Amino acid sequence: MSIAMRTTLLRSTVVAAATALCAAISTLPAQALDAQWCKDVHIRFFVGGAEGDAFGTIVYNGAKQAASDLGPKVDYIFSQWDVEKMVQQLREAVAVKPNGIAMMGHPGDAAIMPLAEQAHKDGIKMMYQNVPVPTVVAAFGGGYVGAQQEQQGRALGVEAFKLGNLKSGDKAIMIGPFENEARGARERGTVAALKEAGVEVIQLSSPPSGEWASDPNLAIPVITAALLNNPDVKAVGYPGGQMLGNVATYMQSAGRKPGDIFNFGFDTSPQIVEAFKGGWVQLTADQQPFLQGYLPILSLCQQVVLGLAPMNVDTGAGFVTPQNYEIVAELAKQALR
Repeated sequence: MSIAMRTTLLRSTVVAAATALCAAISTLPAQALDAQWCKDVHIRFFVGGAEGDAFGTIVYNGAKQAASDLGPKVDYIFSQWDVEKMVQQLREAVAVKPNGIAMMGHPGDAAIMPLAEQAHKDGIKMMYQNVPVPTVVAAFGGGYVGAQQEQQGRALGVEAFKLGNLKSGDKAIMIGPFENEARGARERGTVAALKEAGVEVIQLSSPPSGEWASDPNLAIPVITAALLNNPDVKAVGYPGGQMLGNVATYMQSAGRKPGDIFNFGFDTSPQIVEAFKGGWVQLTADQQPFLQGYLPILSLCQQVVLGLAPMNVDTGAGFVTPQNYEIVAELAKQALR
């Protein structure tokens, strides 16, 4: 075959492919091009905490924005960070048979597995946020939007050791739901990183029912006692934005001043911004909870309406420190960051 014939054939093939692509695009459902293209989809969305919760509010605001942008009917489920309550609410959500469910992964693979199987049988699309459930996703599909728990926890431990000027032999306190296989992986990762650097870590287990996240003041007696019993503690790590935003209260209850202890943890909020400003908090890992609200709903809409694969997005965005907190301060005050 001559070069000219090959060129003509190639050009014809490209034109034919372009024509086919245009034809495929023209057959997309018309609603996919409308502003409210997901309006016929029903979703149940798990916010995680209680209404008004510092972290949950940002997740909720992201979900509300997605619902406003895309148009689905969304039922918002509040769980007070209680894993048993989440499981019961998921059971109820599957029974309703919505088009999709966006579920917090806190209960873990074993607890969620049978309900995910039922959802799969019923054709319900699933997304998970905040805590990954890889075994469930491998068995019955779904996507994940959130930070990778152990990786983020380890990274925070390394950063705390460095920025806190800690050294081998120093003592630190780490608070977290250590017994929870899925949710506790993050805090266990922080402990592991600190111990590997030679830091002695005192672990304070938070209640599995999520009480301290719902009402951080309930932890005052435990944290105060731990600090009074260990006056040489150099750093304290907290498992979420609710408690990290309450650091000034904890420190004052133990008779400590700003900067006496290197306080670090996860998330941003208006309270954490104020704690940075007051010198009470020195480091936090940002996991962008707004995306954990917005993207699961976007992905469920794409799965149901367009037949697209579920999203998998790592929302871990790095660290906020006294040197850069002002960059996110205004958005944090608006409960968007």
